[in-house]
Amino acid sequence: MKEAAARIKINKLLEASGWRFFADGNTPANIQLEPSVTLKTQDLDALGENFEKAKKGFVDFLLLNEKGFPFIVLEAKAEDKSPLVGKEQARKYALSQNCRFVILSNGNLHYFWDLERGNPYLITTFPTPGSVTGYQKIVPNPSRLIAETVGDDYIVLTLRPGYAAEAAWKNETERPGFISANGLRFLRPYQKKAISALQSSVNKGRDRFLFEMATGTGKTLVAAAVIKLFLRTGNAQRVLFLVDRLELEDQAYKAFVKVLANDYKTVIYKENRDDWRRAEIVVTTVQSLLFNNKYQRLFSPTDFDLVISDEAHRSIGGNARAVFNYFSATSSVSRRRHGTTSRNSINLMPQPKTLAS
Repeated sequence: MKEAAARIKINKLLEASGWRFFADGNTPANIQLEPSVTLKTQDLDALGENFEKAKKGFVDFLLLNEKGFPFIVLEAKAEDKSPLVGKEQARKYALSQNCRFVILSNGNLHYFWDLERGNPYLITTFPTPGSVTGYQKIVPNPSRLIAETVGDDYIVLTLRPGYAAEAAWKNETERPGFISANGLRFLRPYQKKAISALQSSVNKGRDRFLFEMATGTGKTLVAAAVIKLFLRTGNAQRVLFLVDRLELEDQAYKAFVKVLANDYKTVIYKENRDDWRRAEIVVTTVQSLLFNNKYQRLFSPTDFDLVISDEAHRSIGGNARAVFNYFSATSSVSRRRHGTTSRNSINLMPQPKTLAS
């Protein structure tokens, strides 16, 4: 009965996220219930001695992509069991079906698992078919991120890629005026050191990062450099930048447009508009997403690959943390205060990707 109750809840969650048990007009069903799968010998061996080595197995739910091919294996467990109990069996089933993704659920707790990105992580609702399709295009390549050269002109090369060849730059007397007139923002040594530390952490297999910076030392510029780093190296396709005040929303938007517009589109999220779907960088307030649980109603957990939370000591505390945890992303940015000194911090985490400060 407990497993049946779990399945009823899972059925509703699937339908709420746009998965179909039955065809809808010309749109075919994209859920198969308990299809038989054949496990390869190496898959059976890898399951260990405690697994019954039958040649056939049964996937609880097999979710299909738009072409009808196996897409996601969903392993269901009874409500009184941890969804992670079925982790290894689900992984073998997924491999046998050439599926990259697994959902583990007992109806109350749910985990999303990208087999190419590490371990399962908690989600509060199921991803939509479309969001996983987009997410699938992102195959993280930590090696590229680690190897990316981030010089002091990393942002300048986006804003004005040919600056070094211009006469006004070559003339040292004219150079300061050239920099000012064109709004060129060069990274300072401590800012480059912060980004280098992030790359070093990725190299060590870490997926959470925190930058702590004194007020006025260029937190937004560092955030822009980190965003470019993830997007340019293919470790993110879309970034969510969370703030906790409207004035910060406008400030961040203008800053990103100024330095990154030549390569990436930035928008402020507005309800009932799809601008965000065509942008690489989406800026919004946490409060906007929390209102009427908008973040759950209008977004899928896989819509963003990198999440940055500005002023994270405020914006991801209390109820706001639910927004941050909802998205399957890697990084975050926050500002903290120690005594009378205001400090800014950026905290990132690839999972997909989330950034916090």
